[in-house]
Amino acid sequence: MSSRERHLVLTITCTDRTGLIYEIAGEFSTRGWNIDDSQQFADPLTHTFFMRVEASRVAADGEVEALEQALRARAAAGSMIVGLYDAEARQRLLILVSRIGHCLNDLLFRQATGQLHADVAAVVSNHPDLGPVARANGVAFHHLPVGPDNRAEQEAEILALVDKLQVDLVVLARYMQILSPSLVEALAGRAINIHHSFLPSFKGANPYRQAFERGVKVIGATAHFVTSDLDEGPIIEQEVTRVDHRMSPARLAALGQANESAALARAVTWQLEHRVFLNGNRAVVFR
Repeated sequence: MSSRERHLVLTITCTDRTGLIYEIAGEFSTRGWNIDDSQQFADPLTHTFFMRVEASRVAADGEVEALEQALRARAAAGSMIVGLYDAEARQRLLILVSRIGHCLNDLLFRQATGQLHADVAAVVSNHPDLGPVARANGVAFHHLPVGPDNRAEQEAEILALVDKLQVDLVVLARYMQILSPSLVEALAGRAINIHHSFLPSFKGANPYRQAFERGVKVIGATAHFVTSDLDEGPIIEQEVTRVDHRMSPARLAALGQANESAALARAVTWQLEHRVFLNGNRAVVFR
């Protein structure tokens, strides 16, 4: 039997009870796995337990499967939601954009330089403007215009790409369209959005001009899961920058774009690394 170094990530969500950490550690130790990192959180409000474990060992064929079967059996007996993942596997992203390209550029750069452990399977846009950016990075670009008369058909094409390209995560990198409830449901738990953090105060066009006119002192960005409640899904990450009266609307917008890129990149990275757990309307993030 061939053996090689294996690195796994285990995620667990269940009702909190005494002895959970001991039980999970025992499953690894009795099979010779080393726990390299372990984080856990017991929510006192919902009595829900969340755990993320990184483990490794030189494993022969079938040993990962044996560990997974043992964990699945324990999950079934204890009403746990369990995920066991190959930490070295590269996941696949589908990026949705419109005409604003800073978040797309940032993600493509991080992927190309190895900072983002994933492959961008394709870029989809309702406008053609960012096609050259995607193609310059060797990524397929799909121009799928959308309007009141073809929204259902356009979203069906997006879902078809998700299936065809075996996409793990959909990233709305300044995609200026509201997804239909059916598309949101189809992508539940695997779609992340980014927006400026002025909502609900400054909606619509030119939010940074509106912020300038109101003399804001902090600007920010929020990355969150996509839900049917517009821009109100569980928050994964936020970034803020202090500003003052000397800064023009253009300067505020530039700082805001930097915030958006940073917050989105961290949220995507943590989701790819199985660090994000849904906890009702909130997210637990093991950084």
